[in-house]
Amino acid sequence: MGLKQKQISYESHDSLQGLTESEKALIQESRDAFEDAYAPYSEFRVGAAILFEDGTSLKGANQENASYPLCNCAEQVALNHAAMAHSKKTIKSMAIAVDSKKLGENPISPCGACRQIILEYEQKQKSPIKIYLVSYTDKVFIFDSIKQLLPFYFEFS
Repeated sequence: MGLKQKQISYESHDSLQGLTESEKALIQESRDAFEDAYAPYSEFRVGAAILFEDGTSLKGANQENASYPLCNCAEQVALNHAAMAHSKKTIKSMAIAVDSKKLGENPISPCGACRQIILEYEQKQKSPIKIYLVSYTDKVFIFDSIKQLLPFYFEFS
C-alpha cells in the first residue's frame, strides 16, 4: 500500500477578459438563466447554459420545491431539456453560474449527482463536455471534461 494522488488540472481566470466571444456569450446565457430560477427556500439561484456543436444553445435554472429531495438542479434542467428537444445534437460545453455572495468569490461546482449525469452525457455522445464554472465576481474555472471534477467516476461499459 502506498499513498496515491490524483491531480486536477483546470484553467482559472479572475475575469472574463481573455475568453472568446462565444465563451462570454455562453456565460451570459447561464447568468440570464438564473433569473428564471425558482429558489424561494434557499435563495440560491443557479443557471446553466449548454452550447451544442452546431452553435445553438439552451439554458436551464434550478427549480426548488418545499420537499427538498424533489428539487431540480440547473444542470439537470438544462440536460433534460437538451435530451428531449435536441437528442441527436452533441453538447460541446456547459456554463454554470451562481447568483450568491453567501458562498464567497469562487465559482461553485456542480453537486455529485449533476457530475454523474454530465458524465453519462459525455459517455453517451462519446466526447467530453467543456465545463465553465462562473462566480458572481466573474471568476471562471474551466474544465475540459467533467471527469476532472469526478475523478473516480462510476462507469458502465
